[in-house]
Amino acid sequence: MRVVFMGTPAFAVPSLEALDASGHEVVGVVTRPDRPKGRGQAVVPCPVKELAVAKGLPVSQPEKMKSPDFLRLLSGWKPDVIAVTAFGRFLPKAILDLPPMGCVNVHGSLLPAYRGAAPIQWALIHGDPETGITTMLMDEGMDTGDVLLQQPVPIEPEDTTLELGARLAQVGGALLVETLTRLAERSVVPRAQDHSRATVAPLLTKEDGVIDWTQSATQIVNRIRGLSPWPGCYTFHHACPERSGAERRKHRLIVRKGRVDPQGGPDGSDVQQPGTILAVGPKSFWVQTGAGRIEVLEVQPANKKRMSVEQFLLGYTLRAQEALSPQPESCVS
Repeated sequence: MRVVFMGTPAFAVPSLEALDASGHEVVGVVTRPDRPKGRGQAVVPCPVKELAVAKGLPVSQPEKMKSPDFLRLLSGWKPDVIAVTAFGRFLPKAILDLPPMGCVNVHGSLLPAYRGAAPIQWALIHGDPETGITTMLMDEGMDTGDVLLQQPVPIEPEDTTLELGARLAQVGGALLVETLTRLAERSVVPRAQDHSRATVAPLLTKEDGVIDWTQSATQIVNRIRGLSPWPGCYTFHHACPERSGAERRKHRLIVRKGRVDPQGGPDGSDVQQPGTILAVGPKSFWVQTGAGRIEVLEVQPANKKRMSVEQFLLGYTLRAQEALSPQPESCVS
């Protein structure tokens, strides 16, 4: 089949690679316009554009999906089907109706679970044991189209969005090719979603990264995993009042890696106020939560790189009974 591919980030790259290596003909690639990125605000191409250019595939980056010039270009490519993976834009009806075989989307969940922009992150945040990939026929709703194929994928205990996303992306590429092949053979039957079972996975914001220490240790660790690498789960360290000068400032810390302490912590079983630093070791420190305790293993101080707690403690002092808090407030003593 003649395929137009639409996608933008690294998650979409295995889908384009799989299509290009298949028997289907990729006649064009559509991705979002180049944007400034990073501190230097240099304009850089997205991962899908980089791959498409390397493979010599025609690329279009429309500012508006309803642009007459873009619609003429798309129509001129004469696609039998449009394949979409993490494109990040809604398709207007004029595009949905263009290809005879429809528009097929690769979504990072087992629909109708986690409709929306961040299905991988929310599956981790909620501590799900399994997620997967769904291919579906797109309609004008948010991930509401008929399901074509699904492939479950287990979630490993140490997975973050990076690891889980990389595995799902590979599964998505293979499932996309299988879906298009079976569509061409008329051997797959679309089935409607059970909308009564739908859940949503809204776009994440920096505010979603605030650690609420009154939650359980398991909930906090799952949130750290789901929000890694972006936006990251952060907290504020409040040095105790007896410290003087710069030592009394409130320091923002991103907690990059932690684990639930099955023993309840190294200092005994006394229940402390959530957010209390219970003990500080050479390679980690322990924090009380609303239920259980977390051993923190990696952090990222403000304006610095991610580092192990061992590296962090070479230049920063933490003390037992000091506090971590969602807000830059006074020390809890």
